[in-house]
Amino acid sequence: MSNIKAINACLQQLNHIILGKDHEIKLALTCILAKGHLLIEDLPGMGKTTLSHALANSLSLSYQRIQFTSDLLPGDVLGLNIFDRNKGAFHFQPGPIFSNVILADEINRATPKTQSALLEAMEEGQVTHEGETRPLPQPFFVIATQNPSDQAGTHPLPESQLDRFMMRISLGYPSAEYEKQLLKGSDRRKLISQLQTCLQSDTLEKIQQLVGKVKCADSLIDYLYRLVAFSRHNISSEHLNASHGLSPRAAISLLHCAKAWALIDGRNHLLPDDIQAVFPSVAEHRISNGHCLANSPLSQNILESVDIF
Repeated sequence: MSNIKAINACLQQLNHIILGKDHEIKLALTCILAKGHLLIEDLPGMGKTTLSHALANSLSLSYQRIQFTSDLLPGDVLGLNIFDRNKGAFHFQPGPIFSNVILADEINRATPKTQSALLEAMEEGQVTHEGETRPLPQPFFVIATQNPSDQAGTHPLPESQLDRFMMRISLGYPSAEYEKQLLKGSDRRKLISQLQTCLQSDTLEKIQQLVGKVKCADSLIDYLYRLVAFSRHNISSEHLNASHGLSPRAAISLLHCAKAWALIDGRNHLLPDDIQAVFPSVAEHRISNGHCLANSPLSQNILESVDIF
């Protein structure tokens, strides 16, 4: 199976689970192919966890689901040193984070201390426990879900952690047509258990390497930079009124995601449309401080204010 066929098979399978959300599902797969971590934010019951499970099951990678709650401790995520009476010594018991794919369910229900336990893992692909650094399995992805920050029992993710999520998407309510299909169809959990692996680990690695080879003209690099610069220089303007400008990490993420989007469309070169397609999901949670969903006008205002050429 060719790379493009494997991608299309994965998209088709995911679209069969989450109905009527083709664009959002394509964004989610774009994030994975760009080697990024994905944040899915929406109201309860919109299919966040369902999409996370479907993504994990579609990849031939080990994964663990961590249910984030207010009493979850960093050791519950990273692991603990346990005393072995027979050997008379402590040994490290790895936590669930030692997997290729981590489903961090309702991540913002945990305390900031527990949330921060993921920072090193998401940035460096390793964890440090009691002075000893241990590498994580590669590839390593965090697919996190969170409820809006105004929901009861939530702790807003700090800016430093939001910036480590390459993309944030929001599913929203399905249309009447698709919701009726959902009501008439099979249970989504049963369908997820029947999913087949679409992207083997070696195929996934090859596609990720191809993403880096997608060509980008200097004029598009200039366009991307002007989008980022506009977010920094117009933070407090009436037109934008953003909380933060985009960081260099955000600019790199934008380029990688645009290249992955182009590759999914079967192209080895970048177009302005690719940058515009992924820009809201890459930028919104960074400039809005995470307090609104992905349909905020902030990112759209930037796109409308910066000319392509």
